[in-house]
Formats: sequence, C-alpha cells, structure tokens
Amino acid sequence: MTAAALGYAPGRTLPLRVEALRQLKRRRTLVMGLILAALPFVLIAAFAIGGGPDGSENSRITLMDTATASGANFAATCLFVSAGFLLVIPVALFCGDTVASEAGWSSLRYLLAAPVPRARLLWSKLTVALAFSAAAMLLLPLVALAAGTVAYGWGPLKLPTGGALPASDALVRLALATAFVYVSQLVTAALAFWLSTRTDAPLGAVGGAVGLTIIGNVLDAVTALGDWRAFLPAHWQFAWADALQPQLEWSGMLKGTAISVTYAVVLFALAFRGFARKDIVS
Repeated sequence: MTAAALGYAPGRTLPLRVEALRQLKRRRTLVMGLILAALPFVLIAAFAIGGGPDGSENSRITLMDTATASGANFAATCLFVSAGFLLVIPVALFCGDTVASEAGWSSLRYLLAAPVPRARLLWSKLTVALAFSAAAMLLLPLVALAAGTVAYGWGPLKLPTGGALPASDALVRLALATAFVYVSQLVTAALAFWLSTRTDAPLGAVGGAVGLTIIGNVLDAVTALGDWRAFLPAHWQFAWADALQPQLEWSGMLKGTAISVTYAVVLFALAFRGFARKDIVS
C-alpha cells in the first residue's frame, strides 16, 4: 500500500471551493449574472420612457400598477415578471450544465480516475449548482430593491389589494417570497441535474429542463384537468404572492413547497442511482 493510498480520503476529493471557483470563472456565469442585474435597470428605463405603469384603464389594480410606488414595490414587480420564466433559465443552466459539460469536454472520466467517488462528485457539483442558483435568485431582487429605492424612494409596500406594509415588514415578506420562488424552482433544478447525468450534451440537459418546465406551465393552463393540476409544480409557482397580502397566507406556499420538494427528491435520487451505474466513456 503506497503512502498516497494511506492518505487518501474520499470526502476530501473535489472540494466545494475548487468546484465553486471553476464554475465562477465560466463565461456563462458572468453573462447570466449581468442579465439578471440588468433587468431592473431595463424596467426603470421602460417606466421612464412610458411614463410609469397606469392602471386607470382597468379597475383591477395589479402588482405591475404599483411598481413605482417604492423600492419595495419595484422589487416585488421584478420578481413577478421574472419568476415564471427568466429565473428558470439560470437554475436550469447551473444544474444542467454541471455534469454534462464535463462529459462533453471528455474530462469526466479523468475526474473519476483521480479518484473522485461518483457520489462525491455529484454531491459537490449539485451543492455548488444549487448555491449558484440561490445566488441568482437573490441577485435580482437585491439589485431591484437598491435600484428601485434610488429611482422611486424608500417607503412602504403598497398592496394591490389595498393598504400597505411598513418597509421593515415588506423586506421580510419579500425575503419569504424569494425563498419560495427558489424552492419552487427545485423541480427544474432536479430535472436539469438528472438530465445532466444522462447526456453528454449540456444544451440538451438545459433545454430539456426548460422545455419540460414550459410543458408543466401549459398543462396547468388546461382547466379540463381540474383538481389534477394541484399535483403540478407549475400550479403553485405564483403562490409567493400570498406573502404580499395584508395577512400572510401560508397554505398555498406550503402545498407548493411539498409538491416541489417531493418531485425534486425523487429526481435527485434517480440522478444519483443512474450515475452510479452508468458506463462513463467520456
């Protein structure tokens, strides 16, 4: 037995900081961060050109109509316009590209020959991918809150249903809404990660996860499915709006969390099980 074998510890292979630095240096990480950070400024410019949102033509006031009421309102609006699709993309990108890209570069087998245990490799990559996804979820509302406060001032969160929440309470509610959006995206993350372990094409894993998420949204719009829609993760994706009510409502977010976590756990388990038995040739 060699000295190297005596000092070998599977848990020390592929440290999280090494994987995080590798992912941070990639161009797609920078591009995605710039896109998310730029969205609030694009909306501010749009409101400036268009004269701000105007709900006078419709008696029903929406979150978009209150966008320029305060920085908190603007942050909530940015979350509203991006939660359905834009925030799906970084989650699918970070989780779908992570393993498939290694296979595409023909470096996956060399990592495993290092030797990095397969389960350790997946845990490291999944942890970093989920952390980067969380950072993407935080980046957008934080930039929106800062930019909105400069553009529209610091103040209470004006509610579309009437009334307002004090600024301190608004921050807590926005944090809760952001956390739920992240949890609701775990299904997309799990889909992308599972596909990433099944293919050597990163675009296939990312595109497949985004495509299946869109299909879920389409199915949720089919009212003929009736109560079956409640089992679709997409059915609860906007339940975070319950956090922006005068009285905090938990039922929708709790149901959505249960559905999302259940699907995610099953898909993550399939990813680990399949990768453990996969013949790595690239």
